[in-house]
Amino acid sequence: MINPWFSLFLASFMEVCWTYSLKALSMQRIKEIAWAHSLGQPALLLPVLPLLAYVGFGLANVYFLSLAMKDIPTATAYSAWMALAVVGIKLVDTVYLKQPLSWQSVFFTSLIIIGVLGLRRTE
Repeated sequence: MINPWFSLFLASFMEVCWTYSLKALSMQRIKEIAWAHSLGQPALLLPVLPLLAYVGFGLANVYFLSLAMKDIPTATAYSAWMALAVVGIKLVDTVYLKQPLSWQSVFFTSLIIIGVLGLRRTE
């Protein structure tokens, strides 16, 4: 059996991946696929990958979060899951997408983490 906190971490990681798959998803590009001609050329099906990732990461996210919620109080699990996801998204934005990092965003993200740690201590 997986440790519930590890399941929660995996769920948060899947949430981060799900968010960026959603960002990469273009329904317009999927609509433009000439399906009859694309089956022989797999490269033409690349616009479908974000959709497949969206579904896969979404299902994995729900699965791991549900595992964690079996042993962790719901409010604590949900807030920790969201806090980890927010931190993960902020890290990807800053490190990979080169978005500017402001002191205000660090401060408010820290408040989220402090709140989750406070909930964890009151379980």
